[in-house]
Formats: sequence, structure tokens, C-alpha cells
Amino acid sequence: MSKLNLVSAINLALDQEMARNQKIVLLGEDVGREGGVFRVTDGLQAKYGPERVIDTPLTEAGIVGSALGLAAGGLLPVPEIQFEGFLYLALDMLCNQIARFRTRSRGRYPVRMVLRVPWGGGIRAPEHHSDSPETVLVHTPGLTVVTPSNPYDAKGLMTAALRHPDPVIFCEPKRIYRAIKAEVPDEEYTVPIGKANIVREGRDVTIVAWAAMVREALKAAEELDAEGVSAEVVDLRTLSPMDSETIVASVKKTGRLVVTHEAPRTLGLGAEIAARVCEDALTSLLAPVVRVTGYDTVMPLFKLENYYLPDAGKIIAGVRKAMNF
Repeated sequence: MSKLNLVSAINLALDQEMARNQKIVLLGEDVGREGGVFRVTDGLQAKYGPERVIDTPLTEAGIVGSALGLAAGGLLPVPEIQFEGFLYLALDMLCNQIARFRTRSRGRYPVRMVLRVPWGGGIRAPEHHSDSPETVLVHTPGLTVVTPSNPYDAKGLMTAALRHPDPVIFCEPKRIYRAIKAEVPDEEYTVPIGKANIVREGRDVTIVAWAAMVREALKAAEELDAEGVSAEVVDLRTLSPMDSETIVASVKKTGRLVVTHEAPRTLGLGAEIAARVCEDALTSLLAPVVRVTGYDTVMPLFKLENYYLPDAGKIIAGVRKAMNF
């Protein structure tokens, strides 16, 4: 058992799976000699060689297109998009080709790959480096989308993703890459894809969050204890397929729901969660669903970034709104 941050946990999962499965190939801008912008793949090229950890040109469509070819040839590619804002350049290959390949071939040619993407704001980065476009991916049938909120889940979800039969988008919340350390088993293990996790039990309100927002939700829940409000925090972990059952069961227990995410409010994943709860637990709701989200604007530069991003204080305000309805 070691105490690791998200970077080290993901690196360990990649290392162990590359040793176990000779078909795994990493590719992306600076993933080899430099170990990636955030050093997530640090040391892997030196250990496994430049034929398995490949530095590519700056061409996101080319990286993902090459990954499709490698997967079709029987390998298990792990392409990296350096920042989530550049993912749009590869969406044609990802959404029109990779996501449809199993259906198009009537199941004869599943495309196994894990596409890694540093995700979200909070690091004072320039434009195109701090967005949360998960809705585009979740809306695309054929893609599995996961995002960890802590080092233990990061290693387990990456291991599970590398063993998954279909393409997985692995969204890495860059704000907490090195902000959290936790005990992580040295041996191999998996965290189940498609299963949310109740990280804090409560009786009065359910807070659903994912990625970096889980930490803010937990902070809010701790502060709400002083007000006599017991908050249950659900970490979604897998965005698609979504674990509606865990969310609905929690809301039926607490009677209130607050959803928080960094992405813009309109058509954000919080809207889908609210709709599912209204469909399956409407008579259990004691108040309307509250969404605590980013704004319907472009993510601002760093001087205004903290005003844009939801935090514990904004979540607490959302909970009070639900409690006082």
C-alpha cells in the first residue's frame, strides 16, 4: 500500500497493465520523452521503449485516427489528448467512426482503446485548456465515459478501462492531479465501470458530483453538519453508462437533490440527472432539483476562473435552497 496522488495512481495502473498486456501502446503529444504535460506517463517510454510509448506530432485527429487503426489491427492503444479543449479536433474520428464501429460491423470489430484527456478548470490555464465538454461524449452512443475523483478510483478505473471491451474516454480532473493523496494498493485491482459510489452517507439531501467537484461536495457536506443538515454525497465515477439506480435510491431516502458540475448549465449532465430523478422518484421529492453549475459562458481566464467554478460555498447555497423550499 502506497500513498499516491492521481498522477502517480494512473501512472501505476498504466505501468502494471503494460507489463501484463503487451498489446497496450501509448501515443500522444509529449507522452514519451517528456512523460506528458502533467507527467502522467513519466518513465514509461524509458521502461517500454519508443515503439510502445510514441511521441506524435501535434495533430489530435491524427492521434485518434492512428489509435483506430492500431485498435483495428489488434492492439490496445491509449491515445492522449493534451487538453480537453483540443478534443473537438478529433470528434469526427471519435464520434463518427470509433463509437460506431461495433454497430457498423455488426459486432465483428469492437474497437478497444482508452482515450485519456486532462479535464476541467482550476489551474489558471489559457483558453481551450479548462473546459468540461462531457455532454458531447455522453450524448454519443458507443462511448464509455469515466472520471475519477480520488487516487484509489483513478488506478482502479484505469485498470478496468484497459480491460473494457469497448472504447473508453478517461477524463482526468487536472485540478486535483496533485491536490489529493490517498492509500492505493500496490497490487492490481479494478473499480467497476458503470457503478456510482456513495462517498458520504446522509439523510436530508443528496449531492451528486463527479471528478474535482466531489471534493467540493464533501467540503460542503462537512460544513452543513454544523447547520444540522445531513448531506449524502454520490460520486458518479462513470458518466456513461450512468448509474441511475444509486442516484434514485439516494433521493428516495433523502427527498432532495442537488447536482453540481463545472460544465455550463444548459444541457449539462445535471439536467439529465434531474430528468431521471423526476421520472423515477418524483413522489419522493420534497423540493425541486437544484443545479449548481458553471455558467452559460466561455470559461473565463484566470482572474475570473474562481467566480465561474462551483465551490463548496455555492453548493451550500444550493442545499439551503432545497432545504428551505
